[in-house]
Amino acid sequence: MFKLSLLLIAVVLVCCVSATGEKNGSDSSVSQNQTGNVANTIYKNTTFQIVTWNWNIISVPYLVALWVLVCWLCKLVFGLKHKLITTIPESALLICSGLVLGAIVWGANTVQTFSLQPTVFFYFLLPQIILDAGYFMPNKLFFANMGSILVFAVIGTCWNAATVGLSLWGVYLGGIMGDLKISLLEFLLFGSLLSAVDPVAVIAVFEEVHVNDVLFIIVFGESLLNDGVTVVLYNVFDSFVTIGAGNIDAVEIIKGVGSFFVVAFGGSLVGVVFAILLSLLTRVSKNIPIVEPGFIFVLAYLCYLTAEMLSLSPILAVTFCGICCQKYVNANMHEKSVQTVKYAMKLLSNGSETIIFVFLGISAIDTTIWVWNTAFVLLTLGFLLVFRFIGVFVLTWVLNRHRLVPLEFIDQVVMSYGGLRGAVAFLLAVMLDANKIKEKKLMVSTTIIVVYFTVVLQGITIKPLVTWLKVKRSVHYDPLLIVKLQSRAFDHILIAIEDISGQTGHNYMRDKWTQFDEKWLCWFFMKSSARKSRDYLFSVFHQLNLNDAISYVSEGEKKGSLAFLRSDNDANVDFEKKIGAEISYMTPRGTPDDTPVSIILQDHDSSVGLAMQALEQGRKVCSEDIDTHNMLQQNLYRARKQHRHEYSKNRISTNKDENEVQEIFQRTMRRRLESFKSTEMGIPNQKIFPKPKKDQTNEVSHDVYAFFFFDFLLPFISTKHYIFTNTAQLGFNMPTYLVETSHSCCIKKAI
Repeated sequence: MFKLSLLLIAVVLVCCVSATGEKNGSDSSVSQNQTGNVANTIYKNTTFQIVTWNWNIISVPYLVALWVLVCWLCKLVFGLKHKLITTIPESALLICSGLVLGAIVWGANTVQTFSLQPTVFFYFLLPQIILDAGYFMPNKLFFANMGSILVFAVIGTCWNAATVGLSLWGVYLGGIMGDLKISLLEFLLFGSLLSAVDPVAVIAVFEEVHVNDVLFIIVFGESLLNDGVTVVLYNVFDSFVTIGAGNIDAVEIIKGVGSFFVVAFGGSLVGVVFAILLSLLTRVSKNIPIVEPGFIFVLAYLCYLTAEMLSLSPILAVTFCGICCQKYVNANMHEKSVQTVKYAMKLLSNGSETIIFVFLGISAIDTTIWVWNTAFVLLTLGFLLVFRFIGVFVLTWVLNRHRLVPLEFIDQVVMSYGGLRGAVAFLLAVMLDANKIKEKKLMVSTTIIVVYFTVVLQGITIKPLVTWLKVKRSVHYDPLLIVKLQSRAFDHILIAIEDISGQTGHNYMRDKWTQFDEKWLCWFFMKSSARKSRDYLFSVFHQLNLNDAISYVSEGEKKGSLAFLRSDNDANVDFEKKIGAEISYMTPRGTPDDTPVSIILQDHDSSVGLAMQALEQGRKVCSEDIDTHNMLQQNLYRARKQHRHEYSKNRISTNKDENEVQEIFQRTMRRRLESFKSTEMGIPNQKIFPKPKKDQTNEVSHDVYAFFFFDFLLPFISTKHYIFTNTAQLGFNMPTYLVETSHSCCIKKAI
């Protein structure tokens, strides 16, 4: 499989190179024809052509599709080598593969015809990555650490930009860098584009390291929110370079400081406005689950473009659009639409991220952008690392004086070492005006080295560093109900303490916001049906039932309680783990500890014992029924889940014939219940299923009561069609603890 993937990449790459040569050849021929006699360029067809070569028409989309395929095939190859990506981050491997691909293209054409352009990156690749990050943001964790995130994003970014720029300028004045034509403002401009932590690189590396949630959200939140600061600093210093140092006065400086608040808060406000619009659209959408996911992607992209059009921060706009709308949009949309949005967003995000890293490698193989200055490159790397460490440790020391859970020393080391730079810094350097900045090529070359150093070298070593420092890792699991209850109890306790002490902390503010959200925002942005389905007790009850059924089946397979369907040996149904002390009153004194619970239940004079005896005897005489059950489960019923071969614009239907499913259920249940009548349970031998007449097969309606184990009925029933009820009409009573633990179930169905 690995060799096949490499072969596919080679074939597609050859197609790309040949297509590029064809494109260049056609362009050169067109230019030659244009300079020649126009009359000679006219070609008259004297016969009808069945097949024509229209490469000039589809060359651009064809090349785009081929390169997307090449990038995704690279990701596929690395995915096949799981041990490789556990050692080296996938982002570093993709950059290295881009270097190889770029060398092949450059060797074939002696010129780099492909590179990562700012327009493609900022308008077509970056928006979906930021939307995915904002839409699936853990809101509670994000806003709980908002203060720390803003400190690192604002003060930390300004600190890095100023210290790196001023330090490089000071060293330049010392004459170490040689003869360079760079002013103080240009050094500050270069420091501003390198100051921001790149969100794409952070997502790619830190998700593979699996650091704890608090550490991840601080670094990730900083990478998202420092975009506003970076854009402001970049635009301010770029404008100052254009204006000239002699024309800068206090008014211009005040305008630059004020632009920060306009760009940051303006971009966030645009995101909130589009989140409101998106929530209202999904609130009124009805019976269109196919179109609902499109609203999210289209409006989020319009949000990004609107912020860019107004010279605001598009990254902040899309981030807060996703954060503010996710709760209401997920509640309003159909469940299938929610899953569609989830998988489509992950597809676009991962696909764009792969393309970015591959083309970061391809763009470096270009002789026209490289200018080398050893002192400038090494000093830039050194200053970035040193001042990043200083800034993080100083700011953390200040924050820990006010944080309830302080950041530990090892967390600060990982935060300092995890300041990764990526495509944003590289493309900001590419966007510099060569007419104003004479050393643009040197800045672009140095930025590429910085990106490779942070993503490749620091990305490879950060995982061993986290392991060596024994940093607390994140463990993703579904918390138990008791954990959720304790967490909520702690929240209420903290709110009460703040209320009693007269302090207004973030717990008090969060509680007030929750009350406002439940009272007004949910009423305004959610459908009435969505508000009803959000009942907390109902959701907990549903989750407990689902978890109980899943755990019963899985534990029954392990303990042998489901073995009577597949084996002739005796099956011991181990209920002790589930019901514990609730059956202790049934255990006789002197009973050995290793006595199976099924024997105790059979010997006990109760309805459970009768039921166990019935199942034991029914198991021995119903081998034919068991074979029928397995045949229906494996062949007949499962095949009906396939999609129909029919066209519909508004729905996706499945093969569900209610009459046939009902017939299967009736026939199976009739045979199972007949096995009960052959036992000595004391149940009157009466017809529970009156046989319908031939002309009234679809009109007969009567209630069916059956006491049976969950695994018999699993292929035939669904919880939305059946309800639990008592079994008094069958002649025996169901113990309460069995009903509550779902070890057995009673099914009532109106047939």
